[in-house]
Amino acid sequence: MNKRKLIPSLRSLADQERATAKKARASWQMFTIMAEFIEATEYLSEIRPAVSIYGSARLKPESPYYQLAMQIARKLSDAGFAVISGGGPGIMEAANQGAHAGKSPSVGLNIELPHEQSGNQWQDISLRFRHFFTRKVTFVKNSDAVIVMPGGFGTLDELAEVLTLIQTKKSRHVPIILVGSEFWKGLLAWFSGSLTPMGLINPADMNLMQVIDDPDQVLEAVLAFYEDREESPENTGDETQETRPDDDRMFYL
Repeated sequence: MNKRKLIPSLRSLADQERATAKKARASWQMFTIMAEFIEATEYLSEIRPAVSIYGSARLKPESPYYQLAMQIARKLSDAGFAVISGGGPGIMEAANQGAHAGKSPSVGLNIELPHEQSGNQWQDISLRFRHFFTRKVTFVKNSDAVIVMPGGFGTLDELAEVLTLIQTKKSRHVPIILVGSEFWKGLLAWFSGSLTPMGLINPADMNLMQVIDDPDQVLEAVLAFYEDREESPENTGDETQETRPDDDRMFYL
């Protein structure tokens, strides 16, 4: 004998009103996410080439890494790269300040947080996000290279996301440069000593990252990456190669 499945029903008008309000909030949140994507596309679609610089909001101007980020951003800006940061203090401020002093746009992707995040004054283009998701997509979509300075959970999250997208071929390959060899050596040793032997990543995945401390060499590595790709056999007129529209930037959509 088949039993009828009992489907919970709203027991009162108050329950119905709460359910309707919940649906409305969820729908409104989806609209705010769409609005953030549209605004970011409108403002950044012509900002190219661009380099994203990740790093901690907690490092002060007297930190050597703050000074290093500012130097790297200035060199990239003078070389024609817009510089994109998170728009806040610390390394983000250093990146925007260095780019602002250079020839190319200084871009800040600000996030609304209850602490730590307040927009710095060195942004030529300033966008504000409520959602980490849309902000992270905007970073990756508009990056032709990624520079990762020392940072905490947020920086590690951003690094892991870029590595995952490239590893899984959901994005095109861009240079990932880790700045601060002393800071990163423990993590890289764990990658190669634990993840690789267990087969959790491939040995070749370690080649997705470079560790460089010198600002001039950071710029040279970014330029060399694209020079090498232009000269590689797959970019010498073979029309059988799959092509992607330039508007895709880093993502393969």
